[in-house]
Amino acid sequence: MRVIAWILRIILFLALFLLALKNTEPVSLRLYFDQMWQAPLILVLLVFFAAGAVVGVLATLATVFRQRRELARIRRELGSRPSENAAVTPGADGGIEARPDI
Repeated sequence: MRVIAWILRIILFLALFLLALKNTEPVSLRLYFDQMWQAPLILVLLVFFAAGAVVGVLATLATVFRQRRELARIRRELGSRPSENAAVTPGADGGIEARPDI
């Protein structure tokens, strides 16, 4: 399975590398206030892909932090409660017997 994963990674890398080699022509991005930015197409694609990845990660951070706070709250609640295993007592013969009030 690891070999297949590495083969797929190599194929993806080669495909992206060949795409980069084929798209080196300069493109013009027209910005506001009559500004223009010229760069190779692959660089523009890379910048916008990276910006999209950063925006995606930032969008998930709020959910991750909310879930962490909720997990910490649940762990605190479980730590302050008496354990459910407290109702199980060792028997006279060394075995475990449950109390009848369970």
